Amino acid sequence: MMYRLVSDFLHDWSHESEATMKIFNTLTDETLEQRVTPGGRSIKQIAWHIAISLPEMMSKAGLTMGPFVEKAPPDLTAAIIKSSYEIDSKKVADEVKEKWNDKALAEEVNMYGQMWSRGTVLAVLVNHQIHHRAQLTVLMRQAGLSVPGIYGPAKEEWAQMGMPPQE
Repeated sequence: MMYRLVSDFLHDWSHESEATMKIFNTLTDETLEQRVTPGGRSIKQIAWHIAISLPEMMSKAGLTMGPFVEKAPPDLTAAIIKSSYEIDSKKVADEVKEKWNDKALAEEVNMYGQMWSRGTVLAVLVNHQIHHRAQLTVLMRQAGLSVPGIYGPAKEEWAQMGMPPQE
């Protein structure tokens, strides 16, 4: 899949970045080290990976996103992850809106040794974020955090609506 219209990407990005913020708003410093397995990624590592993928990928695609630190700093907090993502997700939308048009989405750029259209870069950015958000929800449940509904009500939200959770 690839985006052919800037407006389609901006519509999707608005929803998907809001969804990621819902997840990030739930994270706590106390749960950042939660892992599925001892050698697996922690909540902190996955959340930071989502956050830094925005400037990393979009810079490679030709937008001006500014510097980023790939490896999670040791003093990383939930607030820093949230703030970094919030700033860069807005910048993604602003940069795409200001610097690219529908024709530019068909132009190819070198991404990780392959040639991708900019529309494909945007689709991968969205899908990459969704993939890692799903990983986070599993870790969040294990850490005892409530998971917000993204594409429908989560278990806790069904209860708030006075209905039994879907099985």
